Amino acid sequence: MVQLTTEPMTVKTPAGTLEGDLVMPPPARAVVLFAHGSGSSRRSPRNRAVAEQLQNAGFGTLLLDMLTSDEAATDQRTHEFRFDIELLAERLIPAIDALDSWRATRGMPVGLFGASTGAAAALKAAARRPERVAAVVSRGGRPDLGGDGLAEVQAPTLLIVGGDDREVLNLNRQAAELLTSLPLTDVKIEIVPHAGHLFEEHGALDKVADMAGRWFCQYLGAGHDKPTGPDGGHFKPPEPRRRPPTT
Repeated sequence: MVQLTTEPMTVKTPAGTLEGDLVMPPPARAVVLFAHGSGSSRRSPRNRAVAEQLQNAGFGTLLLDMLTSDEAATDQRTHEFRFDIELLAERLIPAIDALDSWRATRGMPVGLFGASTGAAAALKAAARRPERVAAVVSRGGRPDLGGDGLAEVQAPTLLIVGGDDREVLNLNRQAAELLTSLPLTDVKIEIVPHAGHLFEEHGALDKVADMAGRWFCQYLGAGHDKPTGPDGGHFKPPEPRRRPPTT
């Protein structure tokens, strides 16, 4: 078994430096950037669990702090940043651009994985970097907070919601209707039965990771459906599909 190495990375923003952890398994041909939300960080155990399974499926991952250290300390006291979707989206833009400048990830298709409020930020960022972001996955997210920006998203989007998280499920259904730049086949809601908002139930996160891996495998043209080791996997480039413009 190959021992994967975590490489500390930094992303420069006008407000300061963001800390990130990059893992690139040997067969990686695409990279997934994680967007945390609601007071979390790159150390989120749930996102790290999903990231590990994506790595086993042949994807690189970048787990990134969305706030500078000073902002994070302030947010712990005031909660003033965690629901600032515009600010969080603006933090993802330089991270997406950095992935195209680092040698380990240069030129690779990029997927975004957003949790909670990070899902709305991921969708906004995807809309602003349509040439770089090839797919988005939301876990227990609040895509509805993306507002008018949802209509500009061109990246195929998967919304994963716990079956017992009924209010968020309804909000995801409403948000899916607003992703009007995508054909219906490129927008999907997946429900994890008997799971709550945090997917703490036994096996729930495994199901999330499996759903996310299959989505990214389909649309990033990389990875493989089942972990087969560092040299395994079959890759099929996605076919671009877009909803015809309305007149």
